[in-house]
Amino acid sequence: MDWWPVVLVVLVAMGFTYTNGFHDAANAIATSVATRALTPRIALGLAAAMNLVGGFAGMRVAETIGADIIVVPLGAQGIVVCVGALGGAAAWNVLTWWRGLPSSSSHALVSGLAGAAVTAGATVQWRSILDKVVVPMLVSPVVGLVGGFLVMTAVLWLFRRAAPGPTARGFRYAQTVSAAAMAFGHGMQDASKTAGVVALALVASGHRSGTDDSIPWWVIALSAVVLSLGTYAGGWRIIRTLGRGIIHLDPPQGFAAEATAASILYVATATGAPVSTTHAITSAIAGVGATRSRKSVRWGMARQILVAWVLTVPGAGLAAALLVLALRPLA
Repeated sequence: MDWWPVVLVVLVAMGFTYTNGFHDAANAIATSVATRALTPRIALGLAAAMNLVGGFAGMRVAETIGADIIVVPLGAQGIVVCVGALGGAAAWNVLTWWRGLPSSSSHALVSGLAGAAVTAGATVQWRSILDKVVVPMLVSPVVGLVGGFLVMTAVLWLFRRAAPGPTARGFRYAQTVSAAAMAFGHGMQDASKTAGVVALALVASGHRSGTDDSIPWWVIALSAVVLSLGTYAGGWRIIRTLGRGIIHLDPPQGFAAEATAASILYVATATGAPVSTTHAITSAIAGVGATRSRKSVRWGMARQILVAWVLTVPGAGLAAALLVLALRPLA
C-alpha cells in the first residue's frame, strides 16, 4: 500500500492530539491559575514545554494502545478503523470542551478504537481492555480522592503552626514544580496514545510488522510537538471548571492536588496503563477539598463531571462507529 493512507491517519491523529492538548490543558494548569501561583500564559507555556518533554517518556503506553486494544485489519479497512477511532474521539473532545466538561481524552480514544473495530468486524481484545484500561479507569479516581485527602491532611499537620502568609507564598512557588510534574505526566500519557494509533495504521498499510511492538521515534516526536501546541492554545472553558467549579483552591490545596495526580500518572505510565489525566486531577481536587468539610466540595459540579465520564465510552464509541460506516465504501 502507498504511503498516502498513512499520511491521512497521521493528519487525523494530529488533529485529535491538538484537541487533546487544548482540552486537557486544564489538567496541568487549572489549579496553578486558580490559586494565582502562575499567570495563565506562563502556566500554559510551562505546561506546553513539559508536555513536549514528557511525550518522549511514555513509550509503554504507546505500545499498549498499538498492540493490546484491537487487532487492526490489514489494508484499507484498517486505515478506516484508525481514522474512525481518531475522528470519533476528536468529535467527543470538541463536544465536551464546548460544554466545559473535563472528560477523558484517553477513554474517548480507547472507546473510539473499540467502536470502530466492532463496526468493521475486527477483533477487539476485551480482556486486555479490562485489565489495562477499565481497571485503572476505576481505580485511579479512587486513588486520587483518597490520595488527595491524605496528602492535604499531611500538609495541614506539617504546617499547622506556620504563619498563613509565608506558607501560602511558599506553596505558590512549590506549585510551579507540581504543575510542571503534572504536565510532564500528561505528556507521557497522551502524546503516547496517539502514537499508538499511528503505529496501528503502519501495520494496516504494511509498513510495519504486526509482531513489532516498537513505536517509531518520529511518531512520538510529532505527537509530542502537536500536543504541546494544543496545550499552549489552552482550553479556558475547562480550566474554569476545574480551577473554580469543584472547590475554591488555595496554594497548599493546589500543590497537594497536583502532586497526587502527577504521582498517579507516573505509576500508570510505568505499568503501561493508559489512564485519564482528567480523572486523576479532578478526583485529587475533590479529595483535597474534602479535608475542609464535605460541604466545601461542589458535589453538583462533580456529578456533572461524573456524567461526562460515564457518557464518554458510549459517546466516543458511537461517533467512531458512525464515521466507519460513512467511510466504509472507500475501503
